[in-house]
Amino acid sequence: MSPNKGLFFAQTLFVKEIEKSKTTIQIIVYLVNRIIHPMKRLLLISLVLLSIKGLAQQPVKPNAVEIYNQIKKLNFLGSVLYIAAHPDDENTRLIAYLSNDVKARTGYLSLTRGDGGQNLIGSDLRELLGVIRTQELIEARKIDGGEQFFSRANDFGFSKNPDETLQIWDKDQVLSDVVWAIRKFRPDVIINRFDHRSPGTTHGHHTSSAMLSVEAFDKVNDENVFPNQLQYTTTWKPKRLFFNTTWWFYGSREKFDAADKTNLSKLQIGTYYQSLGKSNQEIAALSRSRHQSQGFGSTGTRGEEDEYLEFLKGDAPKDKSNIFEGIDTSWNRVKGGKVIGDILANVEKNFDFKNPSVSIPELVKAYDLIQKLDDEHWKNIKSEEIKKIIAGCAGLYLEASADAQEATPGSIVKVKLEAINRSNAKMNWNAINTVPNSMNIQSVTPLENNKPISKTIDLELPDNEEYTNAYWLNQKGSVGMYAVSDQQNIGKPDVQRQVKVTYIIEINGIAIPFERNVIYKYNDDVKGEVYQPLDIVPAVTSSFTEKVYIFNNDRDKVIAVKVKAGKDNCKGSVKLDLPQGWEVSPADIPFTIDKKGQEVLAVFTVSPSKEVSEIDIKSIVTINGKNYDQNKIDINYPHIYKQMVLKPAEAKAIRLKIKTKDEKIAYIMGAGDEVPKSLAQMGYEVETIKPEEISLERLQNFDVVMTGIRAYNTVNTLAFKQRILLDFVKNGKTMIVQYNTTDDLVTKDIAPFPLKISRDRVTEENAEVRFLAPNHPVLNYPNKITTEDFKGWKQEQGLYYPNEWDAAFTPILSANDKGETPKNGALLIAKYGKGNYVYTGLSFFRELPEGVSGAFRLLANIIAIGK
Repeated sequence: MSPNKGLFFAQTLFVKEIEKSKTTIQIIVYLVNRIIHPMKRLLLISLVLLSIKGLAQQPVKPNAVEIYNQIKKLNFLGSVLYIAAHPDDENTRLIAYLSNDVKARTGYLSLTRGDGGQNLIGSDLRELLGVIRTQELIEARKIDGGEQFFSRANDFGFSKNPDETLQIWDKDQVLSDVVWAIRKFRPDVIINRFDHRSPGTTHGHHTSSAMLSVEAFDKVNDENVFPNQLQYTTTWKPKRLFFNTTWWFYGSREKFDAADKTNLSKLQIGTYYQSLGKSNQEIAALSRSRHQSQGFGSTGTRGEEDEYLEFLKGDAPKDKSNIFEGIDTSWNRVKGGKVIGDILANVEKNFDFKNPSVSIPELVKAYDLIQKLDDEHWKNIKSEEIKKIIAGCAGLYLEASADAQEATPGSIVKVKLEAINRSNAKMNWNAINTVPNSMNIQSVTPLENNKPISKTIDLELPDNEEYTNAYWLNQKGSVGMYAVSDQQNIGKPDVQRQVKVTYIIEINGIAIPFERNVIYKYNDDVKGEVYQPLDIVPAVTSSFTEKVYIFNNDRDKVIAVKVKAGKDNCKGSVKLDLPQGWEVSPADIPFTIDKKGQEVLAVFTVSPSKEVSEIDIKSIVTINGKNYDQNKIDINYPHIYKQMVLKPAEAKAIRLKIKTKDEKIAYIMGAGDEVPKSLAQMGYEVETIKPEEISLERLQNFDVVMTGIRAYNTVNTLAFKQRILLDFVKNGKTMIVQYNTTDDLVTKDIAPFPLKISRDRVTEENAEVRFLAPNHPVLNYPNKITTEDFKGWKQEQGLYYPNEWDAAFTPILSANDKGETPKNGALLIAKYGKGNYVYTGLSFFRELPEGVSGAFRLLANIIAIGK
């Protein structure tokens, strides 16, 4: 079998659904060994064990205390919207307090999905990280009781001022999204996380979120502002706007203590919920700890604690401890609501914790009256709330589970329907309505106490059924904005799943619809019952085995494509689409796949263009005359719901003038990146070694040791191995350390000479780069580096540069964002013994997977510094 002839691997790969997720024990080990310092381990383990019991996939089965709290919230008709820029910006203590103590409907509008951050639990970045952080926010809201919303703004990375932010974002579109969120949610109170009056003091996204909120507050009630929205909603006038200030915004606790607080409301948020056995702060900590990809595990606190809100606009509250002062939050605020309020007040007063089903007759009566309200907003909200309460009181369990986790358009899905009433309430299962095929099955079946009823139906999916995907990724956006053409989808937090079943349950003569998404579940020998969503997938998908292919000479390169079947009996061909000047052999490769989920591997030989260029190679699979050009990516972690993302099936190929030597590289992984794959593409022999394996004997056959991003923040073992690594350098080898943050370094001696990491960064990726040491070998061997090599960088040039270093270091590069002083710590090189120590904050972890040619050339020179 000759790869350079592009033969097809006849081998068929049986691909089993292997979860990327870590087991419970692995999560704990990961957090304990890689993130947390020893003094904090015990508390974190306790917190993780507490949070694991509520795995993301499990259906909600409320107990009597939870049902009672839902009833209390049912009787509060007031809303508050918290606004900030990113996942993890939200104040979970305040959200938990407003939702659980005040009982307000509480929402969090995060303008972005956090796509520009780093990832501590895997190598997924950009839009895939945005998908993870979206789900982390959704899980956080399940814990603290809030609701989640987003705008179309894309987190393009760190921004130092709002002017830059609003230039890269489409300010008018994001403002439109904020107005839309307010008009839809109709908050009485809006709270900003950040100060709109202090540009340049924090992340530009932060300040922008506050500025847009203040502007929206004045415009949301104007029918001439974004009038196209009014075909779906109405104008709205919030009562008041606050800024959630803290001592941090004053510079120190002492300054805050001495400040005039006459314009501040003080909320005492340290509530202890006796029925739950948790403090408000403990609930908030569990919520915040869902931000695992950012490493925001939080330990709960107890006791009195205050939050401060600065009044900005609207009607100032006379009672500063009550942000809803002057707002009718009872059922009296809606026409026809008084009688409902009276019924529900009695339900709350007479609730029987031993037998919640006693409340069902009055709850059903209230539900029927809610359906007659003219106020559509509160009618819809309270209808959903009371249905959950009725189901909870009755122990009513309704489920629709498919026989497989994936299905294709046009296929038939077998769905098992389960219904059980675990109360003495009189119930009938009257009908089933299905979406998307609008099937209606009428069949009156009594639901007697604790007697399960199950049925199986064939649900035929339309040929044009949309694939499951994060809806904000379906259209090509810009650097600063996601493209969402459907106005009614804007702001929705989650993937829009269309395959649903609605149970029509008659209770005490009133027919009530209960909607359920069709899911898939199976039993895992370790985890037990595991729930996953039903995904609609293409008949076939394909993916390249590498994201970037480097052609550093005229020689051909083998490129492999994996073809995966989404259904049984797939037969067709796969080809590569390349631009003129590039050649591929063979032109196409036929394949046959018998079983759904199986993969085959097709191998092509690609000849590069003679000219230096960067291209996109596309994989196109043809079945029965129809082309498929998508790659399916599964994201599966235990703390979030399984996600499927469809992206174009493409890779980048770079015809590059680059010289590399024959160094052997040992790579020590940090927080997670894909740099080792890029090094292998460059032709290096790369081996990822575990920190505990580090010894002079283990390293003796390597020329270079390279640490991954944030390794000295996340790998505790490095504190005990640092002497060995520095001796490796001293003996004549090279060590390359990629960026670390200023927080929680596992050792202060990360370099052989004094070096202080700062928060300095260059966020303008095309900022001018100046050479401080133009004759240094790193800029001249084996490749001549010029300013052209810094064009086309993505998101940022670099981050967390050192700002103080020993004279033994030679600074190589200087750059800065507009209006700032030069930052000279991007690349520092020092001789140590016979070898070279290199520290760099340049964002190679972003540039290499994106195929930025200059980053490859510069890194080749850094690796060759010992030559």
